[in-house]
Amino acid sequence: MSQTIFINSPLGITKIEGDENGISVISVLSEGSISETIPNELQEAVSQLQEYFEGKRTNFTFKLNPKGTDFQQKVWQELLNIPFGKTMSYMDLSKKLGDVKAIRAVASANGKNPLWIVVPCHRVIGTDGSLTGYAGGLWRKKWLLEHENPTLQQSLF
Repeated sequence: MSQTIFINSPLGITKIEGDENGISVISVLSEGSISETIPNELQEAVSQLQEYFEGKRTNFTFKLNPKGTDFQQKVWQELLNIPFGKTMSYMDLSKKLGDVKAIRAVASANGKNPLWIVVPCHRVIGTDGSLTGYAGGLWRKKWLLEHENPTLQQSLF
């Protein structure tokens, strides 16, 4: 049975959903109540996200179980290959997936990523280096990129 909890993060209330098959949703909210207890199935995700925000973790090892189409799953899987502290353009992501003409579909799948931070859609930027569309707000995207690579990002923005 799926469990849902809410934790505090530097970027707002974080919603985490999942079950014994893995974490299916991590999203950021503007408001909400913090959960008092954390079920065993979600404990590792909570711990690893806290370590990430503390600057002690650069990758996640808990089990993921996002729901999406085959194409979305393929895009999300490719996002997992973008290294911590690095960025990639939507065009480069489309090329990696084998079809530069699919850039809009790739961008759409990127925007539907249900696993905030863990599947690093925030690492995808415009071809010109601009911060483009981000469901959580561009200020959060900028914060995440600076958190992951403070020296590089100071020169970009």
